[in-house]
Amino acid sequence: MQKLQKDDSHLREQWKPIQAPYGVQYQRPQVAPLIPNLAPSSIQSKEEFQGPVKELTWKFPVAPEEPAQPDFNFDFQQPKPSNSLAVQCWEDGIHVEVKQDFFGTGQLLVPSLMSLGGCGVVDIDAAARVLIFHSALQDCGGEIVVTEDELVYIFTLDYRPTALQSTPIVRSSGVTIGIECHYPRRQNVSSNDLEPTWIPFISTKVAKDILVFSLNLMTDDWMFERPSNVFFLGDMLNIQTSVKQYNHIPLRIFVDNCVATAGPDVNSAPMYSFIENHGCLTDAKYTDSSSNFLPRVQDDKLQFQLEAFRFQESSGAQIYITCLLRASGASSQIDEDHKACSFRTNGWVSSDGSDPVCGCCDTSCGLRTDSVLSKVLGFQWEGKAQVGPLQVWESKSQVKNVV
Repeated sequence: MQKLQKDDSHLREQWKPIQAPYGVQYQRPQVAPLIPNLAPSSIQSKEEFQGPVKELTWKFPVAPEEPAQPDFNFDFQQPKPSNSLAVQCWEDGIHVEVKQDFFGTGQLLVPSLMSLGGCGVVDIDAAARVLIFHSALQDCGGEIVVTEDELVYIFTLDYRPTALQSTPIVRSSGVTIGIECHYPRRQNVSSNDLEPTWIPFISTKVAKDILVFSLNLMTDDWMFERPSNVFFLGDMLNIQTSVKQYNHIPLRIFVDNCVATAGPDVNSAPMYSFIENHGCLTDAKYTDSSSNFLPRVQDDKLQFQLEAFRFQESSGAQIYITCLLRASGASSQIDEDHKACSFRTNGWVSSDGSDPVCGCCDTSCGLRTDSVLSKVLGFQWEGKAQVGPLQVWESKSQVKNVV
């Protein structure tokens, strides 16, 4: 203890006041020397005891379970049979009338694509939507077959749909119908037309993206996911996009672009782009269809309808639909880069009620730079989703072997 006191007095001497000019005194700080011989046990550390620390309770959010879809009755709504063809065999000619809604799907035949033995339509009843053909018995490819009791004149009615304008798709089937006029040798005139025969075409199947973004095929009432992948030409595909929010900030979803392909590879051919330019649904503009976005009812869901079709030159009949989906904060402004626009006869309309943002759909709606987007919109997210293969048939009997 004496040694410690001595050392302590030595330290105090090092801190003696020093005389400075004008009578001011100050002390020069010195580095205190280490005490080498001080045993560790002689130093006591002061510990501050705190109360019990609260256990960490935060955990990663668990994705909520999707509610089970109830069982419900689902029936195919196939086109109703219609009397689409009428034939009259005259003494020296043939008269044929064909309904433009030939298949009963609501999709009208294009008059210029139908012919009677190479002869085109001679008249159109616009009110009744009927195509009219006339021909002498020896014209328009008519062939005569002579039997013991009859003279039979045979004609062929052909419809060969081509791709709709600048697209690779068609929405009606090709058809070839044999027509016969029978003339008994006793001069009694009668007529008979053969049942039309055509090749079925295909549509529909659904796949679900289990991540944040999803693309689902829905029933007509939009209540449930459609349990079947089978459609008929003339049907509407009800497609719903959604984004799962979980514990995220509220989001608003957009369909940036969509393409249809014959296979799952989005870069395969043939390929048909029907939503482009950052949310412009162009199918109605290109093909005069009824495809459209439905008015938005929820920010995190967006619904649109696409009229069923097939690829004209594809060896198969499967169709896959792949979409790039975007989501931004629900409070973000609707603009040219984030929109859902449908084509109407009087122009473009927005599913969000902001029609002016659709004005660029006929030109170019180029996405702005990320720096501008970050200032205006904040964060945004995107992802791809696909449904397929889709198949479109023409009658229920053709589906029995695949359902």
